[in-house]
Amino acid sequence: MPPLEQALTRLLGAARVVHSRDALLAWECDGFTVHRSRPRAVVLPESTAEVQAVVRVLADARVPFVPRGAGTCLSGGPTAGRDAVVVDLARMRSVLQISTDDLYAVVQPGVVNLDLTRHVHAHGLHYAPDPSSQTVCTIGGNLAENSGGPHCFKYGMTTDHVLGALVVLPDGSLARLGDHAGARAPHGLDLLGLFCGSEGTFGIATEITVRLCPDQEEVRTLLAAFADMSSACRAVGDIVAAGLVPAALEILDQATIRAVEASVYRAGYPEDAAAVLLVEIDGPREVLAEEAAEVREFFARHGALSVEEAADAAERKRLWKGRKGAFGAMGRLNTDLYVLDGVVPRTRLEDALAGIAAIGERHGVLLTNVFHAGDGNLHPNISFDGRDADQTARAVAAGREILQLCVDLGGSISGEHGIGSEKLEHVPMMFSPADLEVMARVRSAWNPDDLCNPGKVLPTRSSCAESAKWPQIAARVLGEGGQ
Repeated sequence: MPPLEQALTRLLGAARVVHSRDALLAWECDGFTVHRSRPRAVVLPESTAEVQAVVRVLADARVPFVPRGAGTCLSGGPTAGRDAVVVDLARMRSVLQISTDDLYAVVQPGVVNLDLTRHVHAHGLHYAPDPSSQTVCTIGGNLAENSGGPHCFKYGMTTDHVLGALVVLPDGSLARLGDHAGARAPHGLDLLGLFCGSEGTFGIATEITVRLCPDQEEVRTLLAAFADMSSACRAVGDIVAAGLVPAALEILDQATIRAVEASVYRAGYPEDAAAVLLVEIDGPREVLAEEAAEVREFFARHGALSVEEAADAAERKRLWKGRKGAFGAMGRLNTDLYVLDGVVPRTRLEDALAGIAAIGERHGVLLTNVFHAGDGNLHPNISFDGRDADQTARAVAAGREILQLCVDLGGSISGEHGIGSEKLEHVPMMFSPADLEVMARVRSAWNPDDLCNPGKVLPTRSSCAESAKWPQIAARVLGEGGQ
């Protein structure tokens, strides 16, 4: 056994250090299966002290390391290079403190998103951010990616619900960012806001303080079917323009509906519809009756083929089952799924979807669409066989064009999935060399030796060379900070 692996084993024991080639296969990628690379080793700490000890060993040996949660990330963020060690936080899954008076919880990073809501449900509380993978994704991973979810239209992203974090910095020292009273002191630097969404490049959060929300008095969930996608998008625009703020506004296209209805996530969606729009509203009971009537009026105005409203919690769960299970249902279509994450202004949804369809046809790829319509966060899904080099290349090329389309329409390349390794080449679509210089300097302040998740978020020298939009000045801007 190499000396480094021996040192890690002395710290954690043989059962919590994985280094055999076959065993490492489980950590070779995240949900972005295009990029695969087995790490050098995987360690499984269970406490802040153990994370510190591991990081100090790796920093002293100048070995790069990558924090990882459940691996549900869709942009290659926790995928390690061959010389890197994965710090897997799955065993750090304790809820450390609950305050029902001050409405916060302190958790370890391996706590599963939905499990936190289950933990506080008896108190009439919940944790609002709800990625589609919430039954398996972790709070630590959500913090790293600033995850959103279907209810982020009303309730915001992870950063809006994180109050504090205890962070092991890349040299093994500790930093406490924010606390239960708030993310920063008056007039202080918002270091917690900076850390949230840094994709594991600034350090490893080992304790996270999150805001808890009281359950609403009532929830209503409605599903409308439309003969064309444009009508569904226009209904969304009218609902928002009227001043309504639904908890969720989600659209699935016909290809997604049919995949869902042929899967274990079957929810009773009408398969002849070109699109279904799922609208959820919550709040005081007396207000919701009026809001539901307004939503139905907008459905009718845009020619809804049918409208269904959940009569109880069981029906609400059924209507959401198809939406939450949509990505899983795509497994019926091919071996791999490339889930994109572009954002466009809500008023450009129709243009974006038409453009995406044209791109898919041009590249000969199978495209489905399911998205957070309220905030224009699109998730075009490309199904392909990752064992076929040609299919993979066409999927990646189509993805690049789709993200460029989103930027051209006034949007961005990511709403909640992050940059990771997937979008390194695409970052210059949005940011200039001067922008990237500032970002590189900020990252260097946290991670001066570039040992913590290197080669992610910011373009490296090699990825810059692949992008026609990224001038040669990038090498000078990033200097030796690139990989």
